[in-house]
Amino acid sequence: MTRFFDAIRNFGYRRGPDRLVGGLCGGLAAQANVSVVLVRVLMVIAFLLPGVGLIAYLIAWILTPWQSGSIPLERFLDRLSGRDSV
Repeated sequence: MTRFFDAIRNFGYRRGPDRLVGGLCGGLAAQANVSVVLVRVLMVIAFLLPGVGLIAYLIAWILTPWQSGSIPLERFLDRLSGRDSV
């Protein structure tokens, strides 16, 4: 499982510092070099699709690293197993 999370970290995408909820739109905007407002508008449109937007956002939220490199799903799994998290 460690290789999986390391591969996600090496992808280079991080949650953006310009965040309202989870930082995903800010991170996407920074990675794509576009306005964060545009990404947020597109995300709202995606949420209007039946289930697709919310499910995609939740999956991205649990797998996207914070600026520090820690991944929510990895931290959760580490806590379940009793190991220290990143």
